[in-house]
Amino acid sequence: MLTARRRPVAIAAALLSGALLLTACGGDSDGGSGDGKTLKLWHYETADSAMGIAWNEAVKEFKAKHPGVKVEFEEKGFEQIQKTAPMVLNSSDAPDVMEYNKGNATAGLLSKQGLLTDLSGEVTKRGWDKKLSAGVATTARYDTNGVMGTGAWYGVPNYAEYAMVYVNKDLFEKYGVPVPKPSATMAELTAAMDAFARKGVTPLADGGAEYPAQQYLYQLALSKADRSWVDGYQLYKGKVDFHDAAWTYAADTFADWVKKGYLSDKSSSTKAEDAGLSFIQGKSPLFFSGSWWYGRFKSENKFDWDTLLWPGSKLTLGSSGNLWVVPKGAENKELAYDFIDITMSKKVQNLLGNSGGIPVAADASALTDPRAKRLIGDFTTVSGRDGLAFYPDWPVPGFYDVLVSETQKLITGSAKPDAVLSALQSAYDKGAPKK
Repeated sequence: MLTARRRPVAIAAALLSGALLLTACGGDSDGGSGDGKTLKLWHYETADSAMGIAWNEAVKEFKAKHPGVKVEFEEKGFEQIQKTAPMVLNSSDAPDVMEYNKGNATAGLLSKQGLLTDLSGEVTKRGWDKKLSAGVATTARYDTNGVMGTGAWYGVPNYAEYAMVYVNKDLFEKYGVPVPKPSATMAELTAAMDAFARKGVTPLADGGAEYPAQQYLYQLALSKADRSWVDGYQLYKGKVDFHDAAWTYAADTFADWVKKGYLSDKSSSTKAEDAGLSFIQGKSPLFFSGSWWYGRFKSENKFDWDTLLWPGSKLTLGSSGNLWVVPKGAENKELAYDFIDITMSKKVQNLLGNSGGIPVAADASALTDPRAKRLIGDFTTVSGRDGLAFYPDWPVPGFYDVLVSETQKLITGSAKPDAVLSALQSAYDKGAPKK
């Protein structure tokens, strides 16, 4: 996923304002329209996540406004949609509205292939553009080359996100390891991981078969990078060198953490869901991942826990949330637009915020949950310092799978860091726009 033409400093500042932007008036559809039809909805959020809770409420609201319409919901896995979307959306099985990953390599690619509906008219008609800050909107617009930031609207995001370190405070206390504070340094966090490893506990939950492992790798690189480095990697501004100081530090450190037992050498086949469950089940002291887990942890964790931003780094993974997209071949597009409109309503946005998500069109005075305020407060810190650096797989189509494969090699030790970086360089250069 990738941002293209708009500089992230503007994106970050706009995301900050957009996270708590008050909703504008959006047009409602006729309550009985679509009688006898079925709205086919796909998304990959669990029922107890912040987005899942909010979108379930949106389904109820939709049914109340469209009593004659059946809602057919299918929960799809992230990987499932990631791998099959181009094929499914080009068939009669396409849903009417679905959650899809933002960025050049995903939504941008589908828009370029003509598989997504241009939503520009609906965006203006229903006032969605007035509810979204410029930064949030960046991930929704793609030019004719599928590059993000300008052009037509092919999706609508209704939340924002960023990555953080989740801390199981009870496990720290059980093993006599000092609990890292939000102001912790990288040296303090490393000392804590070392203490757990010496006690036979793998400190970091990880999932090498999906996105978590590559996000550790990218965050390590970001800790030695700056905004111009991100611009080069994500926006094609200048030559990208995977053997530079930042990427070399990341690969070397990741491999070293596996050797030291900070990351399990058995995690190469672990899914993201399993990594999250190991934290929920109280097996892992630490987990670095996105705010999309926050609501679920809030409802499922049976222990005292906290969060902190990655120590010693001004940059972290983050952006707007995923997009609602309407496939080109969707049968009931008007119903899809109505559903999207409901997810942008103040009622659903406020619920999302109080459930552990980062809303883009909420009423700030309605956000009363202490954890919600903390979550949004840290997001404010990151976005305020221009710290949102997007995600490692954004630059080129197919890069997600390459990152998974190459990071797995660092976990298993089947390839040296230098060889892994060379493979990443080759894949990046092959997919990046030719200058």
